[in-house]
Amino acid sequence: MISAPDLCLNLSLERPGFRLDVDLKLPGQGVTVIFGPSGSGKTTLLRCLAGLERARGQVLVGGQTWQDSAKQTWVPTWSRDLGYVFQEASLFEHMDVQANLRFGLERVKKTGAKLALDAAVTLLGIDHLLGRSTHSLSGGERQRVAIARALATQPDILLLDEPLASLDIARRLEILPWLERMHRELRIPMLYVTHTMDELTRLADHVVLMDGGKVSVQGSIDQVLSDPVFAASVGGEAGSVLHGTIQRHDETFHLTCIDIHGSHLWVRHQPLDPGSPVRLRIHANDVSLTTMEPQHTSIQNILPGDIISIHPDSHPASCLVRLRHHDQIMIARITRKSVENLSLDVGKSVWMQVKSVALAKS
Repeated sequence: MISAPDLCLNLSLERPGFRLDVDLKLPGQGVTVIFGPSGSGKTTLLRCLAGLERARGQVLVGGQTWQDSAKQTWVPTWSRDLGYVFQEASLFEHMDVQANLRFGLERVKKTGAKLALDAAVTLLGIDHLLGRSTHSLSGGERQRVAIARALATQPDILLLDEPLASLDIARRLEILPWLERMHRELRIPMLYVTHTMDELTRLADHVVLMDGGKVSVQGSIDQVLSDPVFAASVGGEAGSVLHGTIQRHDETFHLTCIDIHGSHLWVRHQPLDPGSPVRLRIHANDVSLTTMEPQHTSIQNILPGDIISIHPDSHPASCLVRLRHHDQIMIARITRKSVENLSLDVGKSVWMQVKSVALAKS
């Protein structure tokens, strides 16, 4: 199993009208989300790591050299200890679920294969599907079987190429909790390609923003989401992720109180025990700033903060303001007129009024 930090990708690949050129050092644990618009090079990067595309450069995984063009080293895909899950679940239609899961194990022949398969089946909650024909599975069920099959081979790294892209909203909501469970319980690194902010905020530990075959921004999810380059690139989806714990529930008003360094945020009631860690997503458009502590307001969530920096936005009428609340970073999108009228500047202490808070994951 790979120990962190130990994923190094230095790759270049030329095609007509497109060039991939990346130099990445990624954590050897947790979920790294490769994010960006269609055509930015996300899938190409994943395929190069897997050896499905032959780029120039180096691929180092867990101390193993999978590719080094300078030394003419090339490990073929079938010898790279990885699991790969595609957009469409590539199951064998003539086999039932159980046979599909066993197929990969017969080729890999690792010790503990039966235990690994049983663990993958339990992790993804597909025990009741084992005797079913693949034809009878929903899109979400097919993807869970495909992921379990990849995990059963005990790979050193799991690659997921937009595994929810072909699913409708209902099926996405069905499978996301299982992906979150994988995130909590698996100890192998995962590279997850998506262009959806909801998947990024719910699953990512580390984020790589791709644009035109190059890396625009990378870092922890907290760093990247509050980065003005990233925020400007995603427009109305820009926002912050905060980490807190469930403090208590208000049964009268069906609300849950979340503690963040002694400050409190209220969200709709969540079926979680006090003390449970949670991740919150706050849109930049839902944060307003005031220089005086608000009184007699319908906005329940108000946090103190200090301005770190002020940046131009994608539209000249607005600005992106980065703020610090204890050790966590938030971002607010306000007008340039408000910046001037309130005399906002770096170092100034303000109050952040948060109109809406979403629980990204528990």
